[in-house]
Amino acid sequence: MYIAYMIVLPIFMKLHNSESSVTTFWLCLLLFGVHGGARLTLPKNVNVPAVIAFGDSIVDQGANNNLNTLIKSNFSPYGKDFVDGKSTGRFSNNKTPADMIVEELGIKEHLPAYLQPSLDEKELPTGVSFASGGSGFDPQTPKLVGVFSFADQLKQFKEYIEKLKRIVGEERTQNILANSIFLVVAGSDDLANTYFTIGIRRLQYDIHSYTELMVSSASNFIQDIYQLGARRIGVFGTPPIGCLPSQRTLGGGGLRVCAEEYNKAAEIYNNKLQQELAYLTKTHAQSRILYLDIYNPILAIIENPVQYGLEVVDRGCCGSGKIEVSVLCNHLLPTCSDDSKYLFWDSYHPTDKGYSILVNQLLEKYINDFF
Repeated sequence: MYIAYMIVLPIFMKLHNSESSVTTFWLCLLLFGVHGGARLTLPKNVNVPAVIAFGDSIVDQGANNNLNTLIKSNFSPYGKDFVDGKSTGRFSNNKTPADMIVEELGIKEHLPAYLQPSLDEKELPTGVSFASGGSGFDPQTPKLVGVFSFADQLKQFKEYIEKLKRIVGEERTQNILANSIFLVVAGSDDLANTYFTIGIRRLQYDIHSYTELMVSSASNFIQDIYQLGARRIGVFGTPPIGCLPSQRTLGGGGLRVCAEEYNKAAEIYNNKLQQELAYLTKTHAQSRILYLDIYNPILAIIENPVQYGLEVVDRGCCGSGKIEVSVLCNHLLPTCSDDSKYLFWDSYHPTDKGYSILVNQLLEKYINDFF
């Protein structure tokens, strides 16, 4: 995610109305130095051999580490609670939802990035993540920050399938694809950044037409992976983006209240996405294409944090918690003394505790619907 950097970008772009100005902006920013066993009870005879993830920073397991982009998290304090305190490129203090889901299914402890340099081929049959922080369904979104688009992720997925065939053969590859759970997580960057904060799409679309563009792109991608063999596909809706700490800062006024215009946009998109996914399930044989609601669960936590064992929901643990994310959340800043009391780790991404609460709710509500 790249919310924090966008405070000055709209002003900068007005002064320099060209694509090169965006590149110059990022360079200037750099120069200024900111920088086990299954726990779930599944239906009888159900086999989930792998989890395969696409999307943005919520399930980016380190894909951006070697990209020429500022949208990274392979440095301290990210990963401070991960294995050996290692910063792997996960946008959290510890695990991501992808890690938690693959662990709850009893497949393996962590879901690796497909592009992880040290990735053992033995990991491929049990799943990988192609997700890239800062990406989105709108093709313009990843271009703005130089990360992998959904077209790029689809190309990598095709490469992955060919590698699987070489390792386990054609028949087992098709079995893995048909029975695995696919996670597709995107949309927040499209709305919060490309549409609202930078505003380049706002010049071309109202929110209704822009969300149509997003849903159309999401639908096309889902159909692409279906054609390649995916059948169990869970698509995350967007959260109440106006209540994310960075969006409170950018759009919530002096009191940093939730930016309701942003939340309304998320609701419009989610409603359209839900309808499209229901249609795709009906029109694609043997598919289970699910809409996974994260808007309402996260909003419930924000409105009543004590019920979930949390105390702070309006700012992150890193730095002031109001704007720091990615390179703005770095080893030069202090972090909170107890991140288990915080919903958010930085100004955009939840803590391990926050993710754990959300994932537990999602699995309890949706897991049987995949079968």
